[in-house]
Amino acid sequence: MSKKTTTKSKVKTASTKKAKTVARKSTRTTTKKDNDITINNVAITANNVFSFTKINLDKANDIIKKYPKGRQKSAILPLLDLAQRQNNNWLSVAAIEYIANLVTEPYIRVYEVASFYTMFNLKPVGKYHLQVCGTTPCWLRGAAEIMKVCEQETRTKCGSTSSDGLFTISEVECLGACVNAPIVQVNDDYVEDLTTKKMATLIADMKEKAK
Repeated sequence: MSKKTTTKSKVKTASTKKAKTVARKSTRTTTKKDNDITINNVAITANNVFSFTKINLDKANDIIKKYPKGRQKSAILPLLDLAQRQNNNWLSVAAIEYIANLVTEPYIRVYEVASFYTMFNLKPVGKYHLQVCGTTPCWLRGAAEIMKVCEQETRTKCGSTSSDGLFTISEVECLGACVNAPIVQVNDDYVEDLTTKKMATLIADMKEKAK
């Protein structure tokens, strides 16, 4: 009887160890789809390197100095924003690792911040990131029609980047400017009180500027 109990105990212990091993491995998983490689949903490009320019490194050091010694992780948010602006408006694995080393924090701690806030892009985006608000006030004022115009005029679908790399379309939650619905955020700027005609004209203007 005692032998059976011991055997079950060993099996349980082995299963527990296996579960713990899987849990540890799952903190950093790699997937490959359509030639895009990602780690925890963060894209890796062929040239997967990142470091701040001298000007941005000086800015980063000034940001870090604002916080007491031992509290450098408080600078993660503004440092990620600085990195994203330098890196064509998205954060690569290399950029996240660089920030982690800068504030002496584990990669996962910086990744948690980068993946929590929707303002951070974890894969490359187009020159113009069209972020269409899809919540109720904007929807009631024609956001669905605005989205259709975006897709038609850029020849790409929501959640994708156009073949020329010029436009990325995303549907986002409330942008906090409901009084001027419908709203589309283009990179850092809000475009308010939109109509389908205004949206089509806006996209045409962006195409012209990109020539």
